Amino acid sequence: MMNHDSYSNEYISGILRSVKTVAVVGASANDVRPSFFVMKYLLDKGYGIVPVNPGQAGKTILGQTVYARLADIPDPVDMVDIFRPSSAVPAIMDELLAMTPLPSVVWMQLTIRDDEAAARAKANGIKVVMNRCPKIEYARLSGEIGWNGVNSRVISARKPILRAGYQSFGIRVAGGPKEK
Repeated sequence: MMNHDSYSNEYISGILRSVKTVAVVGASANDVRPSFFVMKYLLDKGYGIVPVNPGQAGKTILGQTVYARLADIPDPVDMVDIFRPSSAVPAIMDELLAMTPLPSVVWMQLTIRDDEAAARAKANGIKVVMNRCPKIEYARLSGEIGWNGVNSRVISARKPILRAGYQSFGIRVAGGPKEK
């Protein structure tokens, strides 16, 4: 049984490295909403974003076509990021489990948790993250948050070393490849 109160850096970084496309359920066109700036951040890092919001269907957010439901998305997605209350998760999980092919990850944003839905996803081979934000986790693991000493507890004027890879900074994990 996975402990959804604590995830290893390796688990989170493995997800963020493997995922290329993210469906954002609860996407907002309002540029002060958390879903908007998470989508913008992930787009800037090279991820494909598919906004899902029935009230915005057919429009665009950040240049990406918005779909009403997961079932309306024409291409496969690697991850579904949920920006809806925990009470909405069971119905979203029903939609997610009807997708073909299934996404490899379901990610529930900060304060969102549903252990039964997580068990259903895991039973279908889908990795689960709850009560976390991929933007925050990416920034933490890539060292971006550490620029200001927030994560590292060391304040430095030295800029981090940029890494090659799918995302612009890459994600570092203790014990990983050494910097050149």
